[in-house]
Amino acid sequence: MSKINLNAYHPILDIQNHIVFANNGNVVLCYTVELPEVYSLSERDFEVLHGTWFQAFKSLPTATVIHKQDIYQKKGYTAVQLNSNTFLERATHDYFKGREYIGHDSHLFFVLPLDKVLNATKYVNPFRKMEKGYHRKLDLQVAEFITAVNDAVSYINNSKSITVLPMGSKEILAHTHAYFNGFNMDFDTDILLENKHITIGDHYFDAMAINNELCFGESVQSSLPNGRFSTDDFAFHQGYLDSLGLDLKENHIVNHIMYLDDKQKWRRTLDKKIEELSKSSNFGTQNKVVLQKIRDIVDQINQDDHSRIIRGHLNIVFWHQEQQFLKRIASKIKAEFKGLDMVPYHPNGEERKQYFLNSHPCHAPNFSNEDLYVSELKHALCLYINNTNYRSDGEGVIFNDRQYNIPVLKDVWDTEKKRIKARNFAIFAPTGEGKSFLANNILRQYFEAGVQLVIIDLGGSYTKFAQLYPDRHIILRYVHGKNLGINPFYISDPSDLDPERLEDLTLFLLELLAEGRANKSRQVALKKVLLYYYEHTQREHSLTSLYHFVDRRKDTLIQEIHLKETDFNVYDFLHILSEYVDKGLYSFLFDVGTDQTHKLENKQLIVFELDEVRDNREILSVMLKLIKSAIQRTIWNNRSKRGIILFDEFAKQLKFPNVLESVEFYYQAIRKQNGAIGIILQSINQLPDNSMAASILENTQVIYSLRNEKGYGELKKRLNLSGHDLNQLRSIRNNLTGSRKYTEIFIKIGKESNVFRLEVPPEVYAAYLTDGKENDQIMRCYEKTQNMEQAIKEFLNLKKKTYETT
Repeated sequence: MSKINLNAYHPILDIQNHIVFANNGNVVLCYTVELPEVYSLSERDFEVLHGTWFQAFKSLPTATVIHKQDIYQKKGYTAVQLNSNTFLERATHDYFKGREYIGHDSHLFFVLPLDKVLNATKYVNPFRKMEKGYHRKLDLQVAEFITAVNDAVSYINNSKSITVLPMGSKEILAHTHAYFNGFNMDFDTDILLENKHITIGDHYFDAMAINNELCFGESVQSSLPNGRFSTDDFAFHQGYLDSLGLDLKENHIVNHIMYLDDKQKWRRTLDKKIEELSKSSNFGTQNKVVLQKIRDIVDQINQDDHSRIIRGHLNIVFWHQEQQFLKRIASKIKAEFKGLDMVPYHPNGEERKQYFLNSHPCHAPNFSNEDLYVSELKHALCLYINNTNYRSDGEGVIFNDRQYNIPVLKDVWDTEKKRIKARNFAIFAPTGEGKSFLANNILRQYFEAGVQLVIIDLGGSYTKFAQLYPDRHIILRYVHGKNLGINPFYISDPSDLDPERLEDLTLFLLELLAEGRANKSRQVALKKVLLYYYEHTQREHSLTSLYHFVDRRKDTLIQEIHLKETDFNVYDFLHILSEYVDKGLYSFLFDVGTDQTHKLENKQLIVFELDEVRDNREILSVMLKLIKSAIQRTIWNNRSKRGIILFDEFAKQLKFPNVLESVEFYYQAIRKQNGAIGIILQSINQLPDNSMAASILENTQVIYSLRNEKGYGELKKRLNLSGHDLNQLRSIRNNLTGSRKYTEIFIKIGKESNVFRLEVPPEVYAAYLTDGKENDQIMRCYEKTQNMEQAIKEFLNLKKKTYETT
């Protein structure tokens, strides 16, 4: 048969749920396999996956055929997951839409051959007698087979890394149609089987195979070092056959088919084969090689009671629109096999037709002994591909994968708390590696998703991002001698003074008094003073007003509200707070008539720029307390709304112990809110090694780390990172030249980790710039236009013209 029309000769007779009744009498159980992300697995992880497959398959009935099929296709990124509402969203959507990448679909098929026959003759035509078909019933033999497969699938699904899901009937039909339609899109066509090549529509097909024992080298294993990322200092592992999966970067299918045979039968057969080869081993080196391989198999059978003999077939079917390109792909495949010390077989003519047609799961039992290698199940499973592309979450922050730089959404908020219980995050990177750039990328996307942002910044890194949203942001800069307009004691109505507000004011005063950890008795005493003050003061509440209220009653206050002097020392109170009132050294911080925090209420992005105060412990500590007061009262009064506080240049804020106490309070208070805290550090060593810092790290479950030439030992130690986490960190490589510039980022969400990339379109890059000549150019454009979007566009147009003229 030189031409096949699938509509006339369809291999599927009936589908019941995920069970296919093939026209040739075979029964096929069809599954989709969800594999771990590429680069996410350690050497130990690969061993565990290998063991999982073995335990699942070793007890399946004799004559079961297991067909794992991994389909890799060149595709264009559709960008359907990306929003395109704002200026930067549209730029990102348009920049990545259509970018080529390799899609990967992994399937697992369990086949029960008709009458359990696995002794096919050479050159089986799978479409013979297709006009009538063989109507097989759901009999006892089929039912027992389904039960055995269900047990195997359940075992796999109980592992943490792999999920095997039943295919639906539409999915099964689409899979079969795509295969026999040669993966041509938008039209149906015939299969033309010619001696020189296979042609289906616009595509030419070829194949390579591992079909006998001589194809193998000395040994196979579950994983090996990845030459691209490994160095003399560490080994970054990949699956044994990964170079023929995603790394091949061509349209192809990896078919791995195993026939589970009777162990005792094969032991007798192999013993007989050894006897024959022993007599003829002197007639050639090939006989000696085969003899040794068979002896190795028999030894393994005899030593391992759990061993399982299989006959196996591995082939790679590949295709291209131009026939001459098939030779290039074949050369790449041969080179990859050579690197694995394997010698593939390149079929031609009838053999190639057979390999293509019988690599559909309905026809998988059709291979003859001449097409199969004999091995042990554990050995064969080393040829399984156990990872896939980066996987996007349903929502989240956009990063890029490590292969094609296409967008990947990672849910680092985790509303349902499947991966993390605390969504606080930390960014670690030395100066110049892009900490603020990364923070801009994360926060901007949160902002566009409706999250409330409060940034406490000592470096001025978020101005351009904020000015893209003129009506939704406010930037409050500290200027020496001026206040921020925040009055923690202001109330517009007596009902504002609820128990929660009173608690906040009490803690605020205790922190000013350097008694943040005061006992319960002293806290209660201070609450009584506050209540007494508000009962007798009807308007213009402030710290100054409270100070003078206590001062006027300093001789009688203790008796009036029945306090003990040990719980409230009036003179200590007045002495310490005198620095913050009237002509005190820091009185300007509280020199405010009416509270201005209402200006913050409708702003989604609030930036406190405290650059001028970074080296003043007292002012910085008080400013953080004032900011906290404003946040508590206005921004997060709605607990259903998501919010983030970011501390940029965090190390400079942590130089002083009382500041660390203030920040630790944020971490404690955030638990009551639907919020998160982010910190940015050059090194984890900038966090002091004490209980407060340990508490902060313990409540930080999303970690970002950029490249650090000095190493990652302390990061591993203090964050309890795994050995593979450390290898991932060591494998980070940036590319800051060429048309596709990117940085790489290690991201750990709970226990899951991988290395991602950050590539952004020119518009987004311009918005995130924080210093340098280009940043100055954009800001000059902004000063003229007072429109940041227009300023970025003008800058990019000017840059484009300059590039064209040079």
